[in-house]
Amino acid sequence: MGEKPGKPGKWFANGRVKYYLIGTACFLLVVLSVLLGVFLGLPKARGAKAVTPSPATNTGLTYRPIQPPSYPLAVRNPYLSAWMPGPFVANLPSNSPQFWAGQNLTWSVIARVDNTTFNLFGVPDAADGTKSAVVQSAEYTSTHSIFILKAGDAKLTLDFFSPVSPSNYLRQSLPFSYLTISASSLTGSNVEVYSDIDNSWTGKAKDSAWNFTIAGETSLFSMWANNTHTYAQNSMDQALWGETIFASRPSNSSTLSLQSGSRAAVRAQFARNGKLTDDVPSWISGSVIALSQDLGTVKAESSVTLAIGYVRETAINYLGTPYTGYYRSQYTTIGSAVSHFLDDYSAAEKESQSMDAEIASKSIQASGTNYSAITTLSLRQAYGGIDLVIPLSTLNKDDIIMFIKEISSDGNVNTVDIIYPSFPIYYAMDPSYIRLLLEPIMRYLASGRWTQAYAIHDIGSNYPNATGHDDQKAEEMPIEESGNLLILAYAYTLATGNSSWASQYQSIFQKYADYLSKNSINIALQLSTTDAAGPLANETNLAVKAAVGLKAYGALFNASNCTDIGSAHAKLIFEDGLGTDENKTHFTLQYPNNESTYKVIFNLFPDLLLNLSTFPTSAYEMQSSYYPTIHKLGGVALDNRQWWAKSDWNLWCAAVAGDGTKKMFVDDVWKYMSNGVNRWPFSDRWVVASEGVVGAAPAAVGREWALRARPTVGGHFALLAMKGPGWLKW
Repeated sequence: MGEKPGKPGKWFANGRVKYYLIGTACFLLVVLSVLLGVFLGLPKARGAKAVTPSPATNTGLTYRPIQPPSYPLAVRNPYLSAWMPGPFVANLPSNSPQFWAGQNLTWSVIARVDNTTFNLFGVPDAADGTKSAVVQSAEYTSTHSIFILKAGDAKLTLDFFSPVSPSNYLRQSLPFSYLTISASSLTGSNVEVYSDIDNSWTGKAKDSAWNFTIAGETSLFSMWANNTHTYAQNSMDQALWGETIFASRPSNSSTLSLQSGSRAAVRAQFARNGKLTDDVPSWISGSVIALSQDLGTVKAESSVTLAIGYVRETAINYLGTPYTGYYRSQYTTIGSAVSHFLDDYSAAEKESQSMDAEIASKSIQASGTNYSAITTLSLRQAYGGIDLVIPLSTLNKDDIIMFIKEISSDGNVNTVDIIYPSFPIYYAMDPSYIRLLLEPIMRYLASGRWTQAYAIHDIGSNYPNATGHDDQKAEEMPIEESGNLLILAYAYTLATGNSSWASQYQSIFQKYADYLSKNSINIALQLSTTDAAGPLANETNLAVKAAVGLKAYGALFNASNCTDIGSAHAKLIFEDGLGTDENKTHFTLQYPNNESTYKVIFNLFPDLLLNLSTFPTSAYEMQSSYYPTIHKLGGVALDNRQWWAKSDWNLWCAAVAGDGTKKMFVDDVWKYMSNGVNRWPFSDRWVVASEGVVGAAPAAVGREWALRARPTVGGHFALLAMKGPGWLKW
C-alpha cells in the first residue's frame, strides 16, 4: 500500500521502493517551524499550496460532536470530493472549500435578508457593502455536514448531504451531492439565497466552457475543461475529462433565477436585486455560474436544494474496456440523472436519518461517544474512494464491479492492501462490496496475464486506468497480498454464505495458499502494507497474516492440509516463541533475536473476526496487556522504529483487545482527530512521538502526516464488524 505522499515516480525505481527519509528536508522543516513559531502542517499532497485560514475569532461557535480536521461537503467518489477544513469554520463566510488534495474550490453561498447581503460560505473576496453572517454551530453526522448561521433577523442553515447507500446501487453510484439552504425568522424576513461555482471544479485553470439546459423543472449548468483527453488528470488528482454539474429547481414557495459571467458582476446583480438576469454568456476567465432562489417572506423554515456533481460518462478504463456509472443503466443522460437525484432527495434523506442514528447508537454501544465521533466522520470518506460501474457499451447492470482509488499515496487501482484495511466497513454494512472490489482483480488474475507465484499488488498504476501489470512490474508485496486475498475471499463467503463466487477462482487461491505454505516462515526481505516503514525479512506480523490466510483458505475450500499448516505456523510463531520475546510479553517486529522490538499486530483481527482460531486467546491477551506499556505521548506507534501511528491498524487492534486497551486506542484516535490543529480530510497517519529510531518527527505530536482522504478509514469500523456481518441495519 503506497503510503508515501506524492507520485509513484518520486518513490519507485525499477519496481522497488526507496526507503530513505530525506533527512535534510526534514531538518529544514523542523528549523523553519521553530523560526516561525508555529506548528508546521504536513507535506502538501502533490504540490498543494498552503492556505492559511482567517483567524478563528468566533468564540460562540458550537461544534457537534467535535471540531474535526475537515468536514465532508460533497464526497461521492475520487473526483467529487469537496471539504471544508475544520479550523476554517469559525470564519465560514470568508473561507473556501477544498478538493481533497488541498486546492481551493470556488463555491460560495450568499443570502439577502431584508435587503442586506450576507456572505454565508466561501466568499474570501467579499464585496463592499456586504456583511459576514455569524456562524453559530457546526455539526457532522455520518452523511451530513450542517452549519447554522445568523444573518440579520434570519437563521440560515447549510446542509451538505452526500448520500451513502451501499445496498441501493442506483443511489450509491450517482455522482452528485446535495446542498440544502434553509431559512427561518421569528419576525418574518424577506430572504433570497444565492450560490455560485467556477472552473476550479473542472481541474483546469484556463480554457473551460459551459452550457445551460432545462430538464423538466430542473435548471442545470454543465461545465467542462477544453482540450483534454479521456482519463486525464491534473497534477492535483482532479479529473479533466468529465463535466461539473450545478443544478436546482424551485420549491413550491420559491422563484429560481440564474446567470453566468464575471464573478463580481453576477454577485453584484444579486446583492442589488435579490435575483439574477437569466443571461448565460460564454465562459471567460474569472467568471462563475450562479443559481439564486427567492424564498419570499420567511417565518417558519423554508428550504431549497441544489445539486453539485462531476459526471464521467467513461468512468473507468478496465483492461481496455470503458466502464460507466451504474446509474446509467436507468438514466443515460445527465439531465435525467440529475432530475432523478433531486426527485430522490426525500427518500435519500429519510434513509440517511436512519443510517446516521444507527451508526451513532451502535458505535456508542460498541465503545462510547468518542468512538461514535470517529465512525461518523469516517463513513463518507470510506465510500468516497469508490466507483460503482457497469460496461459502457452494454449498460448491463448484472455486470457490476467496483473500483477503489489509493487516494493521496500512489493513486493505484484496486490495491489489495487498500481493500484489506477498508473491509471492516463493508463487512459491517454490506459484505457484497468485498466481492465487487475483488472481482476486477480476480478476472485479471484468471486471464493469466499476471504470472508471478504470489498475488498482485494492484491492477493499475494510475486511477482510473485498471490496465493490469502485464510487464510483471507491480509493487512487490508477496506475503502481504497473497494473505490479504485469501482472508478477504473467506470474509465475503462467511458473511454472505455465497461459496460459488470463490469456487470459480479456486485454482488461483490455491496457488497463493501454496506460496504462503512454502514462504511464510523464512520470509525473504520484502514489504508489508505499511510500506513507508520499509522492507523487512522475517517480519512477525507478516507471518501472522500468512498463518491466518492459510487457515482462511482451509475454511474456504475444506482444505485440511492448509488448515494444518496454518496452525503449525501459528504454533511456531507464538507457542514456540519464534515471534515473541523470551518472556512472552509481546510479539516482536522481526524474528529471531529481536527481544526489544515490537509492532502492532493488527493481523490478529481477521483471525478473531472470522472465527479461524489460528492463535489462542492467550496471544490476544498478551498483546492487549503489552500495548499500554509502549504508549507514547500521542498514542501507540506502528512499531518501535516509528514516530507515527496508523488509525486503521490501531482500531483493528482495539477490536480484539481487552476493555482498557480498547478504550486507550479509541481515545488516542479521538484526541488526535479533535485536537483542533489539523485540517486535512481525516488522515489515517499521525505523529505520536517527537522522535523514533529513524529520527526526529518533522511535525508536532498530534499532527496529521502524509496521508489524507483515504478510504482506509473504513478500518475504523472494526469494532462494529466484530458484532457480525451486516450488523449495521438502517
